[in-house]
Amino acid sequence: MPQFAYKALQLDGAATEGLIDAANRQEAMRQVELRGLKPIRLSESASPAGKGAAAAPAGQGGGFGLKLKLGQPGKITPRILENFTRLLSSLLAAGVPFSRALVIIHREAAEPVAKAKWKEIHDLVIDGMSLSDAMARSPETFPRVYVAMVEAGETGGFLDVVLAQIADFQSREKELKGKVMTALMYPAILLFLAVGVLIFLLVFFIPRFQLVFQGFNAELPLITRMIVGVSDAVRNYGLFIGAALVVAFISLRSWFRSEAGRRAWEGYILRVPTIGPLLAQFAMARFCRMLGTLLGAGVPLINALNVARRSIGNQILVDAVSESIDRVKEGKALGKSLAQNRALFPGTVVEMISVAEESGKLDAELLRIANVTEGDLDRQLKAVVALAEPVMLFVIAALIGTIFIGMVIPIFSLQDHIK
Repeated sequence: MPQFAYKALQLDGAATEGLIDAANRQEAMRQVELRGLKPIRLSESASPAGKGAAAAPAGQGGGFGLKLKLGQPGKITPRILENFTRLLSSLLAAGVPFSRALVIIHREAAEPVAKAKWKEIHDLVIDGMSLSDAMARSPETFPRVYVAMVEAGETGGFLDVVLAQIADFQSREKELKGKVMTALMYPAILLFLAVGVLIFLLVFFIPRFQLVFQGFNAELPLITRMIVGVSDAVRNYGLFIGAALVVAFISLRSWFRSEAGRRAWEGYILRVPTIGPLLAQFAMARFCRMLGTLLGAGVPLINALNVARRSIGNQILVDAVSESIDRVKEGKALGKSLAQNRALFPGTVVEMISVAEESGKLDAELLRIANVTEGDLDRQLKAVVALAEPVMLFVIAALIGTIFIGMVIPIFSLQDHIK
């Protein structure tokens, strides 16, 4: 039988520790409480060789502890997290006790990595930790915005409502990202084909033409010499060029992950024509949807603003919204406070928010603004992609045409030289 180590408080407030043999964690917790103790920590101790871990059923006691030591492959995907969020919300709304709801979700999880993670969350909550604090220990699974929303729901006493709103928000985010990825798929394929065709021409096609040019003393045209030089560089130093590109990619990736690099890149990308305004619109839609979702769930305005600003993503815009939140804390209206940040909130949006504040329908109006903005983003994205496709085709044709002309011009020159 598994053995659990506990630390608890006696009636006089003194701390005590000990070991308990129990079939599972819930039974161990019950035994500690029957002794008149208030548990503050409970963890499974190492099982003796040949006992405990080997004898315990899978998912209980020592068997589960062994799985945690060995580690679980894979990670929690957005789909798994959304299912967890929606199921926990449904169970809580149905009146299922919180601890029992976590047990049900852990037991019903199909993926081993999800089963282990939900068991970990359950154990931390049973030990007395809040759900938001338990989730904050796994930032790779629960984003900071997710944890902040859960914390707001716990504080306000409407965790089931907030979880349902989070699940809806996750679903919309996944749908929007799916549209972006679908729209970019065809241009990405064209770019890949262009690079492949260019490498083929430089490595295999051009060297064949060089054999034709050998033996003649005529000077090749400048464009031909440039193309041949690039071909020679790719064939002779291709591995070094590839290694340099990999090193450059890794260095840039490290720089982008740094605070200074991320801020510099985000500031630059916002100034790029077409792309910058699209990103700002996307950030505004996320902010409005998150804020409207939280206000609809009953979260106070200041708390909702602090959570919603984290959903923006771009730190430059987050800082700008933080200044607006400070003005709201001073007692100013939300619409007037956001009006100072024109890069993110156009004048029409500010006016709609101001009117919604006065009429008491701010949460519904913010969600409506998010829906309208996302629809507009979808149309703009399709227009950009529709423009990108012929541009990519033109670039491919220009590259291939330049190489073809550069290789054909010398042939005519050589014919004149022979005559």
